[in-house]
Formats: sequence, structure tokens, C-alpha cells
Amino acid sequence: MSSNKQPNSHYCFVCGIKNNHGLRITFFDNGVDQVWCEYTIPDHYQGYPGVAHGGVVAAILDEICGRTAMISDPDHFMMTAKIEVRYRIPVPVGRLLRIMGQMTRCRGRLAQARGEMYLPSGELAAEALVTLADIPDQFRVDGVLEDLSWKVYE
Repeated sequence: MSSNKQPNSHYCFVCGIKNNHGLRITFFDNGVDQVWCEYTIPDHYQGYPGVAHGGVVAAILDEICGRTAMISDPDHFMMTAKIEVRYRIPVPVGRLLRIMGQMTRCRGRLAQARGEMYLPSGELAAEALVTLADIPDQFRVDGVLEDLSWKVYE
């Protein structure tokens, strides 16, 4: 399976490399239909002691699903129209997680993707089903991606 590094930006909450309050996650894809990352959620994103805040878990799953639309075109931004998150077991902070996203359907301006978050043991901790929609024209950022620092960083 091939591995392509996906772009990051400067200030996105999930992938922003200069966002001191963000997650700073780097994502990879297989060039076809899957995106993945490995990430350890820091202590300062916990809800209950030792457990990641559910909103942070949802944000990571939302991002990985949205990035499935960027596999063939890294400048193809879609927005979440609907997200359903199922928390199966508490997600610990301070443990390396494997997060996977897969495009399950793409038709016209709409797509659907599934995201999964796994513990080091391989146990499924959380999953999401996300409906994505192309960003409305008035919010498109065509031609200014360089200004947003949207690129693959070494």
C-alpha cells in the first residue's frame, strides 16, 4: 500500500502546525480511498481524568473523514453536513491511537465517509459516519491556498 503525506495548514485546530492550542496531526493516504494517522491525545485535552474529551475525539474523526475527499485532489475541501459519532469505550489520553478514514460513497456534491479510532490493543474505541458536502461557492478558497499555508510540510 502506498503512503502519501497530506497537506497541513498553519492554524487549523486539527492539522495546524503553528496552532499552539491545536492538535497538530499529520495525515497520510493510500492514493485511493483511505486516510490514516497515529496520534497521542495530550493530557490537556481530557474530559474526565485520563480520558480524552469527546469533542476532541469527534474533531479528529471529522477531520479524517473530510480528508478522504482530498485523496485524489488535495485542494478539494468539503464540509461536514452531518456527523454521527459512536463512543464505544473511553479514549485514553497519553496512548498512541490509530485513526482510519475511508470514503464509502461519492456522488456529485455529496460524499460519505467512515472514521474509526483504535487503541494500541486494536480495540475500536470510537467511530463516526460523516456526510460531506462541497463547500458553497461563497466560501471557496480557490487561488489563496498558498496564503493559508496549505501544503505538505517536511
